[in-house]
Amino acid sequence: MVKRLALFFALSLVGGMASAQNIQVNDNYTAQQLADALVSNSCAQVTNVVVNGWTGGAGGPSFGYFTAGASSFPFANGIILSTGFAASAPGPNNSLLSEGNTSWGGDADLEQALGVNGTINATVLEFDFTPYTSHISFDYIFASEQYLTSINSPNQCNYTDGFAFLLKKANSTGAYTNLAVVPGTNTPVRVNTVRGQGVCPAANEQYFDQFNPSNSPINFNGQTVILTAESDVEAGQTYHIKLVIADQGNNLYDSAIFLGGGSFSATLDIGPDRLIAAGNPLCSGETFELDANFNGATAWQWYNGTNPIPGATGATYNVTATGDYTVEVSFGPTCTTTGQIRLEYAAPLLLGNYTLLQCDEDNDGFTTFNLGQAGQLAVNGDPNLSVVGYYLNADGSGPIANISAYENTSAGQTIYVVLRNNFDCTGIASVTLAVSNNTVADPTPLEECDTDGTDDGLFHFDLTTAETEILASLPAGLQVKFYTSYSDALTFANPVTDASNFSNTVEDEQIVYARINSGSDCYGIAEVRLIVHSFGDAFADEEVILCDDVADITLDAGAYSSYSWDTNPVQTTRTITVDEPGTYTVTVTNSFGCEGSKTFTVIPSGRATGADFDIKDFTGNDNAVTVLPVGIGTYEYSLNGNDWQESPVFSHLASGVYIVYIRDVNGCGPVYRQSVVVLDYPLFFTPNGDGINDIWRIPFSYNRPGIFVTVFDRYGKIITGFSGNDQGWDGTYNGAPLPATDYWFLIELENGKKVRGHFSMIR
Repeated sequence: MVKRLALFFALSLVGGMASAQNIQVNDNYTAQQLADALVSNSCAQVTNVVVNGWTGGAGGPSFGYFTAGASSFPFANGIILSTGFAASAPGPNNSLLSEGNTSWGGDADLEQALGVNGTINATVLEFDFTPYTSHISFDYIFASEQYLTSINSPNQCNYTDGFAFLLKKANSTGAYTNLAVVPGTNTPVRVNTVRGQGVCPAANEQYFDQFNPSNSPINFNGQTVILTAESDVEAGQTYHIKLVIADQGNNLYDSAIFLGGGSFSATLDIGPDRLIAAGNPLCSGETFELDANFNGATAWQWYNGTNPIPGATGATYNVTATGDYTVEVSFGPTCTTTGQIRLEYAAPLLLGNYTLLQCDEDNDGFTTFNLGQAGQLAVNGDPNLSVVGYYLNADGSGPIANISAYENTSAGQTIYVVLRNNFDCTGIASVTLAVSNNTVADPTPLEECDTDGTDDGLFHFDLTTAETEILASLPAGLQVKFYTSYSDALTFANPVTDASNFSNTVEDEQIVYARINSGSDCYGIAEVRLIVHSFGDAFADEEVILCDDVADITLDAGAYSSYSWDTNPVQTTRTITVDEPGTYTVTVTNSFGCEGSKTFTVIPSGRATGADFDIKDFTGNDNAVTVLPVGIGTYEYSLNGNDWQESPVFSHLASGVYIVYIRDVNGCGPVYRQSVVVLDYPLFFTPNGDGINDIWRIPFSYNRPGIFVTVFDRYGKIITGFSGNDQGWDGTYNGAPLPATDYWFLIELENGKKVRGHFSMIR
């Protein structure tokens, strides 16, 4: 049914406006008629057309054919798919369309394409489609009552009607591709992805046309600009197209899709434009093949601009010049279509022949080059050029690996630099490797005193003073850079970063190399000798020993030009005599005028004048002697006069007489010596009259007569007693032999210490 007010009356009774100002809808079109209205092009075949939506009950179907009439609607005609009644689509925009009922379902493919659920009131037009071209496109406008400028329910922003233009190969089980997306993205076209600022936030506003006024040609609150659904396709391949629109969330606030009649465009894609502005032009001298060899094509004609190119009637055409190229391709007698491309050529690379001069120490024509400098010559300051590589041959063969330190193989050798511009076009420049024969005099050596407080022969120099002297006798316009090795100077490697404050890295004397440049060319290399005058280790601070038996010592500062000792009064001689410990500092000046200071620390020392001994004895393997020396020196100790130790403790001593030696580590003499006795008791004795071990006594105790020994039997009866220098016990009591058994003893030492123990008598 056709909306009567829009189709049959010349004037609208609403607002006194002519009905011709609104679109007109015919909702009696069959599915095939709808498809034919959309695809009226002989370069495509449409079959198996089906339309589904609201088809019964009041209001008429949800699909139809529209014409713009005299209205301002952007499409002259086309088809409409709606979530309400197609006949309600014509303007004016004076009612809120919410016409579908809840028994009219949604579409699962649409929900998957839009990323939503809960669709309702879906209208679908689908058909098989066979193009004879490589690219297709359809124009459409999406309109909706959900484009709101005022509403009492902000919750409406949570709903989003949408449209999908679904494409896949016919009879394929794969997923659809949705062509109805926001340009330049994969975002599907929905109410909430393309809209202006109204009740709901704006989104991709540049693709929203307007909120429709009351006199709009269509009865929807808003609409998008004309959008295009497009895709590359395979010529001759059959596809299935599904156009579907639906409400989402509920059946209220209808939406519609208007597809431009005859907007189907079947074109050929013969490649992207190659433009300077796009950064992808063709390179100068390049031959570029255009290919229109599409499946099913039967005839071709190539054009440059609007002019047919004579003889260019094949599937391919080779281009050698800038131009707008078009190919007209026939697919049988009824389908002829075109493909277009614009081709531009970049300007040719400005390539030259250059000479790089390098210094040559022995003037034999062979030296080391940093080919990076050759690359700078070839680039010649063009910011759009970069170096691809360096090669031995003019055809770009024979790549050179060692770029930073290349040794030429023949005098005047030519190498080749491959350059690339910002359009990825390449060319080859030649660079001759030559040597310079200039003579440059070495400047006066730079000399400094080592006055930084660390007398190590390292100091800082101002190399610019040498630079001034070097350039004074040379032509104007030269530059100088300094390097720490001749090879670095040749190859520009590791330049000195701060010539005004350079610290030498070799003690006392070092050569740095001044490379004199004329641009990339080496004019000459001069040697700059750096000398640091330091006093070195010979003038290091010193400690001197003053022995207690020496009246004085002489301090000698060494041979220098002048002296000043910090004595009172000040002494200015090379040597001074001192008789007291302390510090004595001398400041000297050497023959180079450098000043240095040295401190003598006079340390007192002396021989040992005596010693006390702390003896730990009667302990078996734990016997020890600790030496307590008397004297002002620093001592070391020995028990044999040969093996010395810093520790005054001798441990694990057997009983016996020891001589303890004490000497001053600073050499003050003589060596002090004294004997000590370490005692211990025997564990048994055998008084059998054989003359061996017949007496029990304390060995070596004769040296210590002050000790006293008391012997007891097992019952505590005193058997005998004797002093350290007495004979000892022979095993008898009142002249009668006692039985072999264990006996006990008490040793009372000189210091009152008591030692108790027992021993065995064996017969």
